[in-house]
Amino acid sequence: MSAEPLQVDSIRVCYGESEAIGNLSFRVQQGEILAVMGLNGMGKTTLMKALIGLLSVRAGSIKVTGRDVTRAKPFERVGAGLAYVPQGRLLFPTLTVDENIQTGLPRSNREVPAQLYEFFPAIGKMRNRRAGNLSGGQQQQVAIARALASNPRVLLLDEPTEGLQPSIIKELAVELRRIRDERGVTVVVSEQVLSFALAAADRVLVMARGAIIHEGARGELDETELGQLLAL
Repeated sequence: MSAEPLQVDSIRVCYGESEAIGNLSFRVQQGEILAVMGLNGMGKTTLMKALIGLLSVRAGSIKVTGRDVTRAKPFERVGAGLAYVPQGRLLFPTLTVDENIQTGLPRSNREVPAQLYEFFPAIGKMRNRRAGNLSGGQQQQVAIARALASNPRVLLLDEPTEGLQPSIIKELAVELRRIRDERGVTVVVSEQVLSFALAAADRVLVMARGAIIHEGARGELDETELGQLLAL
């Protein structure tokens, strides 16, 4: 039996002496889209940075398909199968779409796979345009394509709907499910927009003050109760 794509066991993350995440554990199954929800300041971005290695953990472990990456550097975690789309996208604004995506490719391959532009045909038509001249939705597509260029097992997205129009948010949910289905990639997404999470995710975790306070499969969730939890 193969190991789960992502296993997080009892991790503790601190900023100095202030604990941001305490004794947090969860598993993500192969091909699952997991939404981690919560208000600003509840630990979602801290969790994402800890998973990719931008923040160290004081205790606990993080495993990718059974490989312990708890002490690994970010580039080593990418090699183990993680990919990360940060909050705000952080593209290179003066580079073209093509050049931005190429930064996510292995050094031995500088040709952007055609499938990435099949997922996002709009940016395929703009591959020679500077990323800084794109709309927010287009930039998010480039950021996701750049992350997929490393052929990850697990895709981490931090607040991907930030600054996007409702119609674009709806399209993004459809695109993520298509990527999951066609690439077999497991997805963990931190999010505040409930409609997006319910449209994209198979399962939802709710965080408050650095801990998981609720979880459930999408079909089992009470939307009213979830909305109340997200207000805590």
